Amino acid sequence: MKTIYSFIAGCVAIATVSSCTKLDVPVESQYVKSNFPNTAADYNALTGTMYSNLSSNFAVNYWRMQELSTDEAIIPARDGNFDDGGQYRQLHYHTWTFDHPNVTGIWQWGFSGINTCNRLLTVIDAANSPASVKTAYTAEIRAMRALYYFFMMDTYGNVPIITTFPVNTPPATEKRAKVFDFIESELKAVLPLLPAKTNTLATNILQYGRPTKGMAFALLAKMYLNAPVYNGTARNQDVVTMADSVQKNTNYTLDAKYRDIFLPNNGPQINETIFAIPYDQQIPGNQFTRFGFFYYLVNAYGFNVGLSIAMSTTPEFYNRFNIPNDFRTKTWLAGPQFYPDGNGGFTSQPVFYPSTTTQINITPQLVLVPGKPMDLGNTIASQSEGVRSLKYYPDPQIIQATRLNGNDVPVLRLADVYLMKAEAILRGATPTTINGDAQTPLSLVNKLRARSGAQLAASVDLQGLLDERARELSWEAWRRNDLIRFGQFETEYPLPNDVLKMNTDPTRRLYPIPSTELKTNPNLVQNPGY
Repeated sequence: MKTIYSFIAGCVAIATVSSCTKLDVPVESQYVKSNFPNTAADYNALTGTMYSNLSSNFAVNYWRMQELSTDEAIIPARDGNFDDGGQYRQLHYHTWTFDHPNVTGIWQWGFSGINTCNRLLTVIDAANSPASVKTAYTAEIRAMRALYYFFMMDTYGNVPIITTFPVNTPPATEKRAKVFDFIESELKAVLPLLPAKTNTLATNILQYGRPTKGMAFALLAKMYLNAPVYNGTARNQDVVTMADSVQKNTNYTLDAKYRDIFLPNNGPQINETIFAIPYDQQIPGNQFTRFGFFYYLVNAYGFNVGLSIAMSTTPEFYNRFNIPNDFRTKTWLAGPQFYPDGNGGFTSQPVFYPSTTTQINITPQLVLVPGKPMDLGNTIASQSEGVRSLKYYPDPQIIQATRLNGNDVPVLRLADVYLMKAEAILRGATPTTINGDAQTPLSLVNKLRARSGAQLAASVDLQGLLDERARELSWEAWRRNDLIRFGQFETEYPLPNDVLKMNTDPTRRLYPIPSTELKTNPNLVQNPGY
């Protein structure tokens, strides 16, 4: 897609220069409705905008709204540094307002994606292309629009349903249940038209990062699992049905190494990825190394760029990584630090703080400076507080200019499908047998533990399942969704010397409609509590 964008930008630049110097040049080529889009390259260039919009904010601001509002991630200030007007503190304590930058930015991001999809549908509808081609790309765009709507429904709840372009009348807010029905109907309508994952890498490369049947099934499973939150109706058996539909495609399998799923060179060769957002060092959005790594380890990991020293997880969340031999524990930087061995493990050579013989030691606790709001101070010791994430393994190609990762970010993967099915069965759905495998919540959980080398579970209940989701899906932007479904989003976990309290009002399970949108569209209705 990057190549296509560069080509289009080049054409625009050439046309602009020519128009300024020679006004009577004959037109040898022009795109009009009768000839664009027509070829596969035309359609890929056209639809690229809905994907570039998706990548632009998913792994930063959208991710922050889903994770910094939970126990899974935190960006504390360090002697005032990284306070950024208190925006991260507000997410942590659930004290955001309707003019919070993430609240505004993600609303605009989501509806920019939706409006882009609507525009593309209008263009394709008017195109002079074969009906089969138009049908296939229309299905792809509608599936992407449904994904955007899922993000908006989950985050804001009651949002407008917009299906036309341009929008001539300011749209009104629709109830969350109606938005749910719209997304469900759209996914069901396009499912027969979407491609399925194959056993051919060349084909899967073409499908990678784009909607497939598996993506639609997995997204429907996610919706049905959260249906009691979205519309008050339990749909647990439908979760199992959708999970079965994913699993019946035997081209989806758990990858042998958990680490491989998140490496800088991850991509369509990962067997369990159902839908991912591709990134490279030039595509804005993936900044996990910049914000989540540990500044003083950059040289040990083979790169030398300016990074943040801010983001970590909380002690409560890290304490869940307590299963013997569980490789997933190695996705965190904690304790005395050693040079990496290049295979997800470590050598015996210690890493020292700069210009010292003191070994770097990262400690789980987050001890606040008395009197300062969510501030750890900025000594070497306080900088080392807070376990850092190594899940999206640092990209050796990271460059100073962008500080971006090349790791693709999975949104839906088979492990999540296993856990959704296990939870649905624990909540009352009937177990099923898939491909000769009789599946129970315990067997599904133990498939993931076995892959990670962890001690197998002897039993599993709902709280244990939530903890297993934390271990398996940490930093994959599902924690807020999970905690709300389990009724634990308002659980407090105060830090030492904390002078602030969490807002435990359940209305915080939805973010507010931004003030800027309310001012420009009188047909919008603010969510309760704001």
